[in-house]
Amino acid sequence: MNTSWQHSKQIGLAVITLVYGLAIGAGVGVFCATPDLHFFARLLLADVGATVLVFLASLAFSNASLYDPYWSVAPIVICVGTALGQDRVSPAGWLMLAAICFWGVRLTANWAYTFTDLSTQDWRYDHFKARYPRLFPLISFGGIMLIPTLVVYLCLLPAVQVLLEPSRVGGLTVIGFAVCLLAATLQLVADRQMHRFRRAKAGKQALIRVGLWRYARHPNYLGEILMWWGVFTTVLAQGWDWWHLGAGALANTMLFLLISIPMADRRNRAMRPGFEQYYRQTNSLLPIKVKQSTHDRL
Repeated sequence: MNTSWQHSKQIGLAVITLVYGLAIGAGVGVFCATPDLHFFARLLLADVGATVLVFLASLAFSNASLYDPYWSVAPIVICVGTALGQDRVSPAGWLMLAAICFWGVRLTANWAYTFTDLSTQDWRYDHFKARYPRLFPLISFGGIMLIPTLVVYLCLLPAVQVLLEPSRVGGLTVIGFAVCLLAATLQLVADRQMHRFRRAKAGKQALIRVGLWRYARHPNYLGEILMWWGVFTTVLAQGWDWWHLGAGALANTMLFLLISIPMADRRNRAMRPGFEQYYRQTNSLLPIKVKQSTHDRL
């Protein structure tokens, strides 16, 4: 499928908005149809139901990138929906809701800014589709959509727990909230620096080495990792019995360390001159300057 209307950003955004409206409806329907299950189980089934609808829409438009905004939209919907279902939200719950909404709205706005049209698909998905054309629908559903949905679901459980309980504001609550704000702000600064660089430099082969990117190859990924550890820290203020809810933050960290960062580095190494030297001189995540070796200075 490759028609002229697919090259319109406005039509593409309208289509994705409609798809996500239907996905939210599907999720709410599944949640309401399972009243006898535990709240977390109902939430999981609703999340998977919404993902299935987005997947079916991606097949209709031959574009797996329809899923891309799900990462930031679903947490807002889940947390706001959870809050609306409570008679009263605690002060800690309001802080958690504010952190999730700030992070999610900003990340969704960044996606909308960089979105081109429905004819363009993420380079990683193109890579899988070219290598495994027959298996791509399965890869798309399982690897591109379902696994990230499950990771985000696990990441959100601490936030949902804080919203469900009469959670008190303690020292860890403040620390967790501060980490969330720091993480979202770090992503905001990194993304703005990248946008300015892309506007100033012609071509996609240019290598950014300014701002945060001078000291870390993936400062935006660092923000994403910190965000969910901040959320987890907040639930620990309610008691150390909730330590197991850190599984989501851990899974998210492993996803970036083992998959996202290696794939991005391989692509940059292949298409951007000078990346190998940048790789040797620059940390992957922490924005701390690496001491340059004598060999690199020569």
